[in-house]
Formats: sequence, structure tokens, C-alpha cells
Amino acid sequence: MQHSHVRNWLHIVWATKKRERILNSEFRIEISKYLIEKSKIENIPLLNINIQPEHVHGLINLPANICLSDFMKKIKGASSFWINNQSFFNTKFSWQRGYGAYSVSASQLEIVRKYIINQDKHHKKYTFTKEYEKWKKQYGFIDD
Repeated sequence: MQHSHVRNWLHIVWATKKRERILNSEFRIEISKYLIEKSKIENIPLLNINIQPEHVHGLINLPANICLSDFMKKIKGASSFWINNQSFFNTKFSWQRGYGAYSVSASQLEIVRKYIINQDKHHKKYTFTKEYEKWKKQYGFIDD
């Protein structure tokens, strides 16, 4: 009998180095497939993913026995290595240092899923930079 029941829903976001808008539609599908596969290998499947030109949104259920920073290090490191081996770009590809991770209540799960799915439409109204500034205020973050 299992005695622990854990649901750690997290909305994760990370960006390209210098937030360069280089992840065009040609590469997004292949990168999405890779990230989905890699997350399954790490036993933390991406339930939703959306890649924008300069950032990625994902939704995960983080198991209690896995550290978020370890997962992010593996997913970002492995994907940048893979992207560079695919020769999508003429220069070396890198993700920006760090990431965002926001807890999601079970009651808000469907709202966050839709938000991630509808990123293309959402970013026609709000740039990633404007949204990031809003998040910093909303969550009380200060950049170094």
C-alpha cells in the first residue's frame, strides 16, 4: 500500500540565451519532440509544451523524489547538446541561465494547460519581455 500521494504541478519556463528569437517554426516541432522524449526518459513527462521564438513553456508533475533543479539541468543541458548536433544554427546554441517554475493548483490545471497551448495567440498581445516583467512583480522576483 502506498502511503504518500504527491502532486507537484509546475509550470516551467526557460529562454534562449539573451532571449534571442531564434526558435523558428522549422525547428519547434523537432525540439518539442526531443524535449517530450527526454522528459519521459527522466520520468517527468511534459504534459504540455509550447515553444516560442525565444522561450519554452512546459507543464510537469514533479515526483517527490526528484529535484527540480536536477531535472531542469538535465533537460536544458541535453537539449542544447542535441540542438547543436542537429546543426539547426550556424552558431552555437545555448539556453539562458536559470528558469522559472510556478506551482499550479489542481483547480487551475486546465487554465494553465490552455494558457500553454495558446501561446501563439497570447504573444500577439503581450511580448515575452512584458509578460516576464509582470511575473516579476506578481511573484516578487528581483533580477540580479
